[in-house]
Amino acid sequence: MKQILIIEDELSIAELERDYLEIDGFKVDMESRGDTGLQRALEHPYDLIILDVMLPKVDGFEICRRIRSVQDTPILMVSAKKEDIDKIRGLGLGADDYIIKPFSPSELVARVKAHLNRYERLMGRRDAGNEEVRIRGLVIDKTSRRVTVNGQEVLFTTKEFDLLTYLAANPNRVFSKEQLFEQLWGMDSMGDIATVTVHIRKVREKVELDPSKPQYIETVWGAGYRFKL
Repeated sequence: MKQILIIEDELSIAELERDYLEIDGFKVDMESRGDTGLQRALEHPYDLIILDVMLPKVDGFEICRRIRSVQDTPILMVSAKKEDIDKIRGLGLGADDYIIKPFSPSELVARVKAHLNRYERLMGRRDAGNEEVRIRGLVIDKTSRRVTVNGQEVLFTTKEFDLLTYLAANPNRVFSKEQLFEQLWGMDSMGDIATVTVHIRKVREKVELDPSKPQYIETVWGAGYRFKL
């Protein structure tokens, strides 16, 4: 049974999320404070974390940053804050999704299932044998999900690694933001273009010598992105 942690200070919302998830067969724990939620997230092997942004003691952004520094568990951030800057910040810290309140509980369950299924498929590929992509100073080890740049290992979040690997596996092909979102997130991309933009920027910061003059991930203006050989 998949275990999910909800970190949410509004009890009525947390209970509604819990009830819908339990109906679908998930085991759910709840925390109402940021500090205790963070502690539980770091101490227990949850399959997915639903994380509110505005929390007492420690906010959701800091919790996301701390979790992502040590594990790649899928994180779905939820917030009543609609500003793009907050969404960009959450995604930039490594969240896998950002959902605006109010939202349909059934939509939340659907997103939870989609992220869990995708994460399981990605993890299952580790048993498919050692696969490496080597392009100039960049080495992507698909089996161990490790990346080195000019001999130095660089840490990637789950989605950052998936994005880099997908582009590198399809070199010289142009993908639109919508195509990348559909392929890697698997949901309707309307209103979520910032997700791809933020992840492209974060990947460039980690693999490019000069992100403003990328040698790997090229912007094709008006069309999308292309991985250059």
